[in-house]
Amino acid sequence: MNLQSRNNIKVLGEGPSTLIFSHGFGCDQTMWRYLLDHFTPRFKVVLYDLVGAGQSDLDAYDREKYNSLAGYAHDLGEIIDEFGTGEVILVGHSVSAMIGALVDRQSPGKIAAHVMIGPSPCYIDADDYVGGFKLEDIHSLLDTLDSNYLGWSSTMAPVIMGAPGQPALGEELTNSFCRTEPEIAKQFARVTFMSDNRKDVAGLITPTLILQSTDDLIAPVAVGEYLQAVLPNSTLCLVANVGHCPHMSAPSACSEAMDSFLSPWVGTDVD
Repeated sequence: MNLQSRNNIKVLGEGPSTLIFSHGFGCDQTMWRYLLDHFTPRFKVVLYDLVGAGQSDLDAYDREKYNSLAGYAHDLGEIIDEFGTGEVILVGHSVSAMIGALVDRQSPGKIAAHVMIGPSPCYIDADDYVGGFKLEDIHSLLDTLDSNYLGWSSTMAPVIMGAPGQPALGEELTNSFCRTEPEIAKQFARVTFMSDNRKDVAGLITPTLILQSTDDLIAPVAVGEYLQAVLPNSTLCLVANVGHCPHMSAPSACSEAMDSFLSPWVGTDVD
């Protein structure tokens, strides 16, 4: 199967290093558009849709393969091998940050650095770990999603987006959720919210920028602080923002933080 059509891959910009942007649950590559003009003059930029999302090839969706994040990590590894030039930095939103961590664990050195936006290695509270949700909360969320996906999407997407002063963004995320094939979305939601990747991130030495909103229902600040503690070469940057998608609702703050972090991989000085 052609990799480019499978994942609807687009390549923009030019530079000595490659930024690969990997979107989160219910999203697609178009949601990176607020950052692209800032980075394409200095980086090769690769955009793609996870299989089952956006304009990816739905015929490539295999329920067995994608019943864990490992299936998505396998795809990302292939994309890096074929489209990555120079050093590769993964910009992963939400669950894609953990998909990138899995690739890094499996193939050390394949990813030179991570920018994790709203990441969470585990959404469920456990012992002294604060993930933001109790197990019964996640079960309830998934049960509601199973029984009424469109209703769940219409209610939850604006809450996930946040950005109370930018209602159009909530509408955009709602529409994106509703465009996703419901059975695929249900499985991906279960895989995402039931995953526990704490062992995968613990001790990962790759340079990492953690971008966390100051008010995020899905990934609270405590999760960012946990990641900073277990990733030995990480920096936590809190973005003054309400919601789980600061790359859309606070793109300038994200770009500024990313500029500082990415300076070692830029061929020329940042403007």
